[in-house]
Amino acid sequence: MTVMHDLLLLTHRIPFPPNKGDKVRSFHLLRHLAQHYRVWLGTFVDDPDDWRQVGEVRRFCANVYCAPLNPRRARLWSLRGLATGEPLTLPYYRHAGLQAWVNRVVADQRIERALAFSSAMAQYLRNHAALRRVMDFVDVDSAKWAQYADGKPWPLNWIYRRESERLLSFEQTVAREFAASVFVTAEEAALFRRLAPDVPVERVIAVANGVDTDYFNPDREYPNPYPAGERVLVFTGAMDYWANVDAVDWFARTVFPDIYRAAPDIRFYIVGARPTAAVQQLAILPGVTVTGTVPDVRPYLAHAEFSVAPLRIARGVQNKVLEAMAMGKPVLATSAAMEGIGPSQPIDSRFEKEMPEGVGVADQPEKLAQQALALLTDRVGTRQRGCGNREWVLRHYDWDRNLGRMLAVLA
Repeated sequence: MTVMHDLLLLTHRIPFPPNKGDKVRSFHLLRHLAQHYRVWLGTFVDDPDDWRQVGEVRRFCANVYCAPLNPRRARLWSLRGLATGEPLTLPYYRHAGLQAWVNRVVADQRIERALAFSSAMAQYLRNHAALRRVMDFVDVDSAKWAQYADGKPWPLNWIYRRESERLLSFEQTVAREFAASVFVTAEEAALFRRLAPDVPVERVIAVANGVDTDYFNPDREYPNPYPAGERVLVFTGAMDYWANVDAVDWFARTVFPDIYRAAPDIRFYIVGARPTAAVQQLAILPGVTVTGTVPDVRPYLAHAEFSVAPLRIARGVQNKVLEAMAMGKPVLATSAAMEGIGPSQPIDSRFEKEMPEGVGVADQPEKLAQQALALLTDRVGTRQRGCGNREWVLRHYDWDRNLGRMLAVLA
């Protein structure tokens, strides 16, 4: 009988339900690790509804510590970083009870390995240098803050640029101290190698996401959520996430009007939880519908003509794109949305990608509209390209195969 070793896993958000980008990765990571380790999970709960999910998480763990996090209070608490010189991210996710639990578990269980998911969680392991510590940064968050600063008015642009600089310094320190730094794409790993040139190249690696292709399966029957006679373009995602808000606002106001004028039966559906006031206002535009929370996103994908991912700010991999592809749907996207998708091979410091035919990429509004109308006109070809997308995902985005690299890093 194989004896399972203990593993400490720290995540900045409870990894269930897997209903947003980071939780998709952290849930599958937890489930995979639980097949090989006794997992001790320390995490935060920042959504009151997620307290009901603690039991689901416990099924995979030897023990779970959930620290409550009130986003409004945490934002105020994070301002302490202005006085201490830290990135605001660290005090935002600082919790004395969680630190005490980590210290106790490491001592009592004689933990030898620890995995921190998201840069803020590394602070709980800084004083445990005897462990084999692995940092799953997922994305280069410091670069994301630099993107956010562009185009923002003062003082937000100053705060975001400061956060980018201070967080990069912290990321560099963590990468030097920990055994390995993991990123979700080869591009993010390459970017971090450039930003942290003193960290050995072999300790900065990419571990790709996967897709649950049994769940996102177009061969199943799904009820049609759309009114009869509507042909739909769909965007899916958490609608309180700033990059998603920016994407749908830009598409609805700048791209979709040209599509709607040429094809008045077309509708643009924005599907996702917690739509901000700015997103809700888009519903007054002709042909635009905002659903809010839905119990299951798959029917909205299954019965749409195709999925759109018009992100102008993006890091890492967009799970919404992979899930639409797994559902056998063509995808119309910006280059930012597709940056982290596709097997990449570094060639002369560039990345050559093998991309499926069922993905259209453009950044100019008129070109996106033209590609959308072409997809709507060639319905037979569109369906064929969608089937090709699913085959491509099956080849490249298997969770077990991709997460096998994480096991090798932890060993």
